[in-house]
Amino acid sequence: MLFSPMTLGELELPNRLVMAPLTRLRSGQEGIPGPLVAEHYRQRASLGLIVSEGTYPSPAGRSYPGQPGIVTPEQIAGWKKVTDAVHAEGGRIFAQVMHGGRVSHEDITGGHQVVAPSAIAVEAETRTSKGKQAHPVPHALTTDELPGVLQEFVQGSRNAIEAGFDGVELHSANGYLLHEFLAPSSNQRDDIYGGTPENRARFVIEVVKAVVEAVGAERVGIRISPEHNVQGVTELDAADVRETYRLLVDAIAPLNLAYLSILHKDPTGELVQDLRSRFNGAFLVNTGFGVITTRDEAISLVADGHADAVVVGRPAIANPDLARRWREGLPVNEPDASTFYADGAEGYTDYPAYQN
Repeated sequence: MLFSPMTLGELELPNRLVMAPLTRLRSGQEGIPGPLVAEHYRQRASLGLIVSEGTYPSPAGRSYPGQPGIVTPEQIAGWKKVTDAVHAEGGRIFAQVMHGGRVSHEDITGGHQVVAPSAIAVEAETRTSKGKQAHPVPHALTTDELPGVLQEFVQGSRNAIEAGFDGVELHSANGYLLHEFLAPSSNQRDDIYGGTPENRARFVIEVVKAVVEAVGAERVGIRISPEHNVQGVTELDAADVRETYRLLVDAIAPLNLAYLSILHKDPTGELVQDLRSRFNGAFLVNTGFGVITTRDEAISLVADGHADAVVVGRPAIANPDLARRWREGLPVNEPDASTFYADGAEGYTDYPAYQN
């Protein structure tokens, strides 16, 4: 089943292996993906679907030096060369639209104010062009400012379609802006966007609906990571988590999105499978952040009916031909973590395909 075709939105995928959105930081100071980035994605076009690394929809949404954007004409043109390269190999690629929220620093955003649902800093350091620095206390977005941030997601999604992407994945996971709204640890607002699970889910729902209206539901997916306690966003109350994510999924299910992608350590558990039944559409799972998904695990997740497709990270980094290797049971390359966030081709485009 893992190697059988499936329909996702208006796309026909040749297999059910999805390349995870992977931060690789190869797009320079200006956030423009170049030929090296195009070659990296081109090499992996045999995967059922590629989801790009997180791309920022506004300068304030940038989280890392070297991260690509989807804002300027130059960035859009750079991504067009990427999507052309993937499509020339018969592949399919979605852009992950990611606003980093408080996971940033003004030395990364180019002086733009770091923003979040509430004025609560991430208690950690981040790497900037001036070395490691503490995350600042972010500006708590006012109710009047939220429509402008929503429009950043909308315009970023439109720009992605202009750049030739087959669709967009809205990043509502891993402690970035949309996830910050969902979690009570990072959202301590007292307006209609904070407090209750319904209020905390409100902004994410509004963003999804606006992007669907702009580019079409068949071109929109969303990634969530309930209970994935990372970057200071903690969700420790199981009942609150269940209610929050049920409200979110129940609100977006009628939109008929291309897919729902969930990162969770227990993809076969009650929480994840309950959300799957509520969504009632193409359902992708990623078994963990920092936990390598194995071939056998991926096969069983689809064969046992727990997911329609499996999202993989590090195996796709090290094996551009992962779909063939796993289908035929061939040996695999091991990823080199020391080059994940480096510059240049090493550990990026120099992993070899299998030689007969």
